[in-house]
Amino acid sequence: MGTELVTSPAAAADRAPAWQARLPFYYGWVNVVVAAVAMSATLPDRTYGLGLVKEPLRADLGVGDLPFNWMNFWAIILGAAFVPPVGWLIDRLGARRTLALVAAALGGAVLLMARATDPAQLFVTLTLVRGVGQGALSVVAIALVGKWFRRRAGAAMGVFTLLLAVGFVAPIFAVGEAVKAAGWRAAWDGVGLALLFGLAPLGLLLARSTPESCGVAPDEPAPDAGHAEPMPLRAALATPAFWAYTAAATVFNLTFSALTLDNELLLTEHGMNGTEANQLVLGVLMMSGLPANIAAGYLAHRVPLGKLLGAGVLILAASLAVFPSVTNTGAAVGYAALLGVGGGVITVVYFAVYGHTYGRTHLGSIQAAVQVLSVFASALGPVLLAAVREGNGGNTTPFFYAFAAVTAALAVAAWVVRPPRRDDE
Repeated sequence: MGTELVTSPAAAADRAPAWQARLPFYYGWVNVVVAAVAMSATLPDRTYGLGLVKEPLRADLGVGDLPFNWMNFWAIILGAAFVPPVGWLIDRLGARRTLALVAAALGGAVLLMARATDPAQLFVTLTLVRGVGQGALSVVAIALVGKWFRRRAGAAMGVFTLLLAVGFVAPIFAVGEAVKAAGWRAAWDGVGLALLFGLAPLGLLLARSTPESCGVAPDEPAPDAGHAEPMPLRAALATPAFWAYTAAATVFNLTFSALTLDNELLLTEHGMNGTEANQLVLGVLMMSGLPANIAAGYLAHRVPLGKLLGAGVLILAASLAVFPSVTNTGAAVGYAALLGVGGGVITVVYFAVYGHTYGRTHLGSIQAAVQVLSVFASALGPVLLAAVREGNGGNTTPFFYAFAAVTAALAVAAWVVRPPRRDDE
């Protein structure tokens, strides 16, 4: 069952190389493209994807706004239970087969959700979609790249995030138009069928679990550079670097989910036309994030990933610190640019740092543990922001200043922490 993953380098050298090894380029770049497609396919379980069908779905099933939001919150929390088993499967069955299984499962869950007829069925199917998609499929997508790249991990993740910019936007327009033309159920049916008969076979056809599985030399660090000993999850959890990196990335997910979900309301509270300013801010976020992705991918070759992460988190802290003073469109653009740049750097490092630091052998389990924490943080962020607003008479300033301080401290921790290393013999 685990032949793809556990084939030794010596055994791989004794057999004729697969066709991937005879290509004039490193086959890992094909995995990067497949991974971007897989991550883009998490659309139906992400907040912006559900937003495309939320209102017609609620009207169809007679679900109120607040009950739906609570249903969504618990679906995210319960869905996190799907992530650790998928990390285990990646390390034992291989990322390729796990991708096919998870894509097929997500397609089936989306098709079931399209047939929900009452709130109870909706909750069960929404939990399946959230768990298999946002949790499990995201981990598989990251592992598809992480299992192939270490020396060029930053560059690979930079390309990955650039592809995601297109992969996230194009389906939004396609599904949005399908909802308008044929209704949410028909649109969701189309998404489910695309996952079941598109992504699942594509993964089997093109994805490969590891370089060794097809006789390709792995993208390891130079022999004289020193490198992290491959670590199982338990050992990784015992290192300060794991918690410094994970805390920084998790707090980013918490604050980013809160700000983007409540962006229109926050801008309105600061005296602007929320609808118009929201579109502008989201546009600036994307436009500033893309060059940050490119720069972070380039710098990852030259700057330690912990220091690069620390710089990104410090920019995030600056964006949080300035928002309470935002009262006009120009200031909102500056805030959005800071948030986009910080997020662009953090995202690239987040995708790359675990495989680079802890090796490829147990990456699925390690990334799954990180994803569980990220999912919890994403669910908690909007709730914390709403609680601060309610507890302070509509004033959200304490949220921003508190998390600006927290993120600044985490930036220092990520900058100074030493990744686990071993001395070369």
